Amino acid sequence: MNKLFALALTAFFALVLTNCQPKESTENTQQPAILSSVIADTSVRAALFLDPHSYSTMESKVTALHWDAKVDFETEIISATAQWTLQEGHGDSVIFDAKNLDISAVLVDGDISTDWTLEGNDELLGSALIIPLNLAAKQVSISYKTSPTAEALQWYPASLTQGKRQPFLFTQSQAILARTWIPCQDRPGVRFTYTAKVKVPKQTLALMSASNPVEKNETGVYEFNMPQPIPSYLLALGVGDLEFIALGERSGVYAEPEMVRNASYEFSLTEDMIRDAEALYGPYYWGRYDMLVLPPSFPFGGMENPRLTFLTPTVVVGDRSLVSLIAHELAHSWSGNLVTNATWNDFWVNEGFTVYFEMRIMEQLYGQDFADMLEALSYDDLQNELASMLEEDPEATKLKQDLVGRNPDDGVTAIPYDKGFHFLRLCENTVGRENWDVFLKEYFDKYKFKTMVTEVFLQELAALLTQEQWNEIGVEQWVYGTGLPVNCPFPASNRFIQVDQAVKMMLTTDPLDANAKSLVYLDQEVTIRWSTHEWLRYVRGLEAGGASEGHYALADFNYGLSGSPNPEIVAAWYTAILKTGFEGFDTAVYTAKVESFLGSVGRRKFIVPMYASMLEGDEKRQEWAKRIYMNARDSYHPLAQGTLDDLFEEAL
Repeated sequence: MNKLFALALTAFFALVLTNCQPKESTENTQQPAILSSVIADTSVRAALFLDPHSYSTMESKVTALHWDAKVDFETEIISATAQWTLQEGHGDSVIFDAKNLDISAVLVDGDISTDWTLEGNDELLGSALIIPLNLAAKQVSISYKTSPTAEALQWYPASLTQGKRQPFLFTQSQAILARTWIPCQDRPGVRFTYTAKVKVPKQTLALMSASNPVEKNETGVYEFNMPQPIPSYLLALGVGDLEFIALGERSGVYAEPEMVRNASYEFSLTEDMIRDAEALYGPYYWGRYDMLVLPPSFPFGGMENPRLTFLTPTVVVGDRSLVSLIAHELAHSWSGNLVTNATWNDFWVNEGFTVYFEMRIMEQLYGQDFADMLEALSYDDLQNELASMLEEDPEATKLKQDLVGRNPDDGVTAIPYDKGFHFLRLCENTVGRENWDVFLKEYFDKYKFKTMVTEVFLQELAALLTQEQWNEIGVEQWVYGTGLPVNCPFPASNRFIQVDQAVKMMLTTDPLDANAKSLVYLDQEVTIRWSTHEWLRYVRGLEAGGASEGHYALADFNYGLSGSPNPEIVAAWYTAILKTGFEGFDTAVYTAKVESFLGSVGRRKFIVPMYASMLEGDEKRQEWAKRIYMNARDSYHPLAQGTLDDLFEEAL
């Protein structure tokens, strides 16, 4: 299967790149007919949708799930039955993905099946659950238990929660981890509706990516319904001591009682975001948009589970400065959840569009200057990551990925997010915002609740662009080429002008000068108005400019960055200074702060760069990093553990 996939893609890319050469006699008004004939080849088209990360086939697909489950915190096991409804006209067997599941029984239309098999035990993909069918079969039921080491499940003892009263459980199914807690066709190209009945301890509340209760009941049994079809990676479950606060008619937030009021303030503009998003690209199809604030070990900023976005608590900072994350996850309700990448090779189709949509929402809500800061930081992130990627793995800088035989998590880089965004921004600049908005709105409507591969999107784009515009953008170079094309739009931010001046002042000051402190100090009336993004620009500017230990000491003296309560600023600051010998004004305090942060936060965006900085230091600092990691590892999510295990292995 993988060989066929690779060969088909190779042939397709050869055709695309051959046909994408500029035509000498093309008139300005001619649309590029570049992909139509290739896409019309059914064998090539089928290969594009072939998923190398799933054992399942499109011959026998599922259409609906009923999940009946019991959550046991003592054993850290979920016992469940997954009842799948089969699509009519299926083949003589159905295949599910399963990883480390203890399967006790399989029924076909209520009759016990004895000839099912569990084949293979791939470290990445798990096993193929193969169930023979008669051609008239309608349902398959699978009874099973999860493993205590299931990668999608993070079990929190009560002692590690904020309230320390009840344990906590949350799932993370993306990209291919749903198979570790539900036997399923674990591929984004298969959609299904679902209902569920879940039993949990009576003192806890259960939530899913579906219709949800707003308070605990006396039985500990909760029922759920998701009428819109979703792929398996959007299956989600959260259980804990949770309260709910409504933010409006269609939105609300769940969190532990100690967090929920702060979270409701932080996310109070969610209804405005929904309104602005709908005004841009059409109806919100998911009914409600609620959010669940998770424990700090959650490895991501957010996860766009329909009806119940999962969020890191590190965005609850008290000033609403990080709500672009809410805009991002909300935007996924169109790009990703509504129109979904067919395979993880096309991940940018989810994330590039989402970053673009996020920027548009933030522009509507906070104005152009605010959005410009976000775009400038996105550009910086992209440039920083490209520098190492082009040296280590240039192929990974292509928008269209080849992840055959690799973990799809390897594709979660700045490329699908930021390179994808800048490509779409260039398209907007080329055709004009009005035309671009009409195009995107029609695109989301045409492909709603469907899957998308890069080549089909390019076919849609080719219908919008003239040949001249296609060539001007350099579409094939952006999508199939390495690195960043030279015509990438350069985002400028008026609000960063002052920040960059402050950085320059600092870097051109001799830290040993007796007047240094007064020379680099910016009036508090100025800096008190700085957003998180301005402080990030400042810290990154110092790092990029080669700031000395003395410069960092001055910056810390003036602005107290080591004591910032904002996790974004703290993480950026310590990532920068951990590469140097600067240890703050009190080594004991410095050490305690670093250890406390790395021991209490599991967001990969923060902790991976901090550990990487420490590992660039001397042997003493490397040993310190190793000790912190060994103490904190069990509190990190398996996804974060995998990333950090690899980092330490490479460094040590």
